[in-house]
Amino acid sequence: MEIKEKIQSLLEQHLENDKFFIADIKISLSKVHSKVLILIDSDAGISIDECSMISKKMGLELDEIMPDKYTLEVSSPGIDFPLTSERMYRKNIGRSLKVVLKEGNELIGKLESIGVGESNNQQITIIEEKKRKKGEEIIPITIPLENIKLSQVIISFK
Repeated sequence: MEIKEKIQSLLEQHLENDKFFIADIKISLSKVHSKVLILIDSDAGISIDECSMISKKMGLELDEIMPDKYTLEVSSPGIDFPLTSERMYRKNIGRSLKVVLKEGNELIGKLESIGVGESNNQQITIIEEKKRKKGEEIIPITIPLENIKLSQVIISFK
């Protein structure tokens, strides 16, 4: 089992019965000073105090896994972090997304829903944000998650 998998296994024990979820784990190994970045979130968001609590719980256990000196950072992924799981999509329903498909097309639209499609695969539905002619029908676009290269929330300051 590699270090990232060991860290994930330890971390899952501290996520309060699925209250929190892992957005990402990034490890930069170095002989001088390694870094472990754990990005966690919850459906209602996560506070600095909650990140600190998880960091303290992970600290001693991580000492047994990491080969050399390291820094541990536990944080929320932030609004501009790519959406990587069903829970991240669900949390952002109603927000505008930029979706880059694996074949290269890019769509910008409001995330309407996430669910299971006809072929039993996860999919999102967005309403594309584009100029429409008067009377033009708004057609939802359904995209299987497996066809998505990158999805990010668009931050609006309107």
